[in-house]
Amino acid sequence: MKKNTNTNPGKKSIWKWLTVLGPGLTTGAADDDPFGIATYSQTGAQFGYGQLWTALYMLPFMTAVQEACARIGLVTGKGIAAVVKDNYNRTVLYGVVGLVVIANTINIGADIGAMASAAQLLIPIPFTVLTLSFTALILLLEIFTNYKVYSRILKWLALTLLSYPITVFIIHQDWPTVLKATVTPHFEFNFAFLFIITGVFGTTITPYMFFWEASQEVEEEREKGLLRKGKPAISWSHIHRMRKDNTAGMIISEFTTWCILLVGATVLHNSGIKDLKTAADAAKALEPLVHSFPNAGYLAKLIFSVGIIGLGLLAVPVLSGSAAYAVSEAANWNASLNLKLKRAHGFYGVITIATVIGLIINFVGINPVKALVFTAVLNGVAAVPLLFLIVKITASEKIMGEYKSGWLSKALLWITFIVMGAASVALFFTL
Repeated sequence: MKKNTNTNPGKKSIWKWLTVLGPGLTTGAADDDPFGIATYSQTGAQFGYGQLWTALYMLPFMTAVQEACARIGLVTGKGIAAVVKDNYNRTVLYGVVGLVVIANTINIGADIGAMASAAQLLIPIPFTVLTLSFTALILLLEIFTNYKVYSRILKWLALTLLSYPITVFIIHQDWPTVLKATVTPHFEFNFAFLFIITGVFGTTITPYMFFWEASQEVEEEREKGLLRKGKPAISWSHIHRMRKDNTAGMIISEFTTWCILLVGATVLHNSGIKDLKTAADAAKALEPLVHSFPNAGYLAKLIFSVGIIGLGLLAVPVLSGSAAYAVSEAANWNASLNLKLKRAHGFYGVITIATVIGLIINFVGINPVKALVFTAVLNGVAAVPLLFLIVKITASEKIMGEYKSGWLSKALLWITFIVMGAASVALFFTL
């Protein structure tokens, strides 16, 4: 009689599901970087529960946009900049690349500063030492670690997303009010509201995520041997696997966003704190305001700070990496985290330069937080023409073949384009 060796099918199925997670998970986690944490915390502090609904209603649109970007990479075997280069003029290409490099460099600076400030809440080490240490660690891992190992590191760092759901449940919540605010949209037609909501849109549906997820799908194809003479050997099973990964990553990301908004609203707004300078300020403010149980305030600060540091370590490489993919594809340089430094000088050069300039922003008198908020709004505005390109590319049978967008994908992408465009126009109108 044959012995049944499958002693734990439940554990096996969970492990199989976890192995599906990849670029979608890390992209979703990177969306909740210190830049995002600062924006969402400020939103909750300034408007209370007034923008809590955005996390729920943006989920299908964020998922559709990132699925489209991932599909571009998977089907073409190229990043978005390379696809734009092949099918559009140089003006469009240089505009797209310039946008992502400038915005990402500012984001890197703010993220490194926020990580150092959060670390200072936990350990008494000078700000300069911490920023230099984080920068060196990130560059060493990104440049000298092969893609297989590095992608695993990013997956483990994504676990720091759990910091924010944990923080939510440390704090007493008025759940009926919270749930009502989550499902009932609230809108104000004034500059302050439109400015911050455009920033939320720009933080959630942001250009660097477009470039990163597409390029990471290409990296995954290389790693699995699916790129043959530059052409992907894929089937619908690969598309379905990508969609599972992408959907899981975006759900986790938006749930985390909702948690950060909720913490800002419940603790900060309800205590009269409506203006934050950094993500670390949000963590620091929690300690004297949270009294759920003995030492709950310190625990909330600790967990919130760990989240900032962990997600910063994940996000800064994503920011510099997406800029490097964009520049390298436009310049026709080798672009892959699988390549050694000597075979991809330009690619790793962009990563290094963007990260170092981001570091310097913290020491030249530029307020990285103010730059960050305006960059979030800039991302919200600039995502509009990029979304138009993504809609056109994914709907093209010439580029995408049988994997072109169906009616649901097209509808969600066009609605995202229209909503973000309308928010941008309304913002300028209120000026």
